[in-house]
Amino acid sequence: MATTECARGRLALCSAHVAGMVDMVALPVWVGSLISGFGFSPARAGGLASIFLIGVVVASLYLAPRFNRMNARILVPIGFIVCGVLFLLNIVVDQYEIMGIFHFLGGLALGCALSLTHGTVGRSTNPHRTFALLQFANGVFAIGFMGSVPLLIHAYGAEAMYYTFAAIMCVAALLTGCFFPAQLPTPQPKRSTAKSHGSLPVGVWFGIAGVSVMAITQSMMFSFLERVGSAKGFSVEQLASMFVILGFVNLAPAALAAVLEKRFKPHLVMQFAPLFQIGLALLIVYSGSFYMYAAAGAFYPFIMIFTHTFAFGLFAKLDPSGRVVSSTPAINMLGASIGPFLGGVLVQEIGYGALPYAVSVLALVAMLSFFMIGRHIKRNSPVVLSH
Repeated sequence: MATTECARGRLALCSAHVAGMVDMVALPVWVGSLISGFGFSPARAGGLASIFLIGVVVASLYLAPRFNRMNARILVPIGFIVCGVLFLLNIVVDQYEIMGIFHFLGGLALGCALSLTHGTVGRSTNPHRTFALLQFANGVFAIGFMGSVPLLIHAYGAEAMYYTFAAIMCVAALLTGCFFPAQLPTPQPKRSTAKSHGSLPVGVWFGIAGVSVMAITQSMMFSFLERVGSAKGFSVEQLASMFVILGFVNLAPAALAAVLEKRFKPHLVMQFAPLFQIGLALLIVYSGSFYMYAAAGAFYPFIMIFTHTFAFGLFAKLDPSGRVVSSTPAINMLGASIGPFLGGVLVQEIGYGALPYAVSVLALVAMLSFFMIGRHIKRNSPVVLSH
């Protein structure tokens, strides 16, 4: 029987995380294809991605409090199968409203699978390290995805994107159906964290708010990364090379987060991360050099991946029951669901130049939230900060 600590179980968890987070990896390709291939406006294209992410959020919010009563070994592969079918259905329809329904239902199915996956990771021996492994696997996947899918779409049309999504779901369903880890008993919390099974600590809510706001800035800027480059006149080949570099760069943050687990305090990592989002967003939009644009674009997801790994480990310590980490898809994608639509409206009404300023405002809000979680932890939960 597979567990979270054996190779088969970790392979299943990696495949589930990769498939469950494919929307975040694919956002610039997804939104760009909906604009250039399907002919949607920036707001409508971003809106479809947002509808999908809202479905993920709704499923996660429903399942997270019920995580300990769910049979993840059955529900996770079913969720991927249903999501894959719904992706394929988008190819045979051309009405925006029906595509919106399929996207929402697909998000529900994916959110179910991802929420149960993250809840299982939260119950592993070392959630920080396990989640870092999953993020590393996602970085490996991103290299292949970003290096091939934009070229496939250019050669065969925007429908190739949905065929690719469906194939990814099929592989995840197969691996999780065979090897998904068995549910482990809920660990007994230490005396100092006994409250974690009642109402959530105040610090958790500040952390949830901060991660969600960071996710807005991530998805809003990342969704239009390809479109910004295209507007600057960069070729398809140049943009594809930038996405390949992005994939290689983003192998690093998860591994780095695992190595630095004992050296960096999670709340401090979270507090400073939004500043880097501001700087990179300014470079992406206002740099006239392809190399500066590509470097900033390649490093932009790095910040969220690195920060999210520390946040996941901190949430697992603050709430050992697994409820909060099971709601990670909702925490992350609640913000991510707003980003593509908000970015689309700003681009449509003002232009790409508005994006870095919106990122700046939201990043400051995230920093304030993370400052508050730091104050709460120092005051009430010294055990969480000890290494």
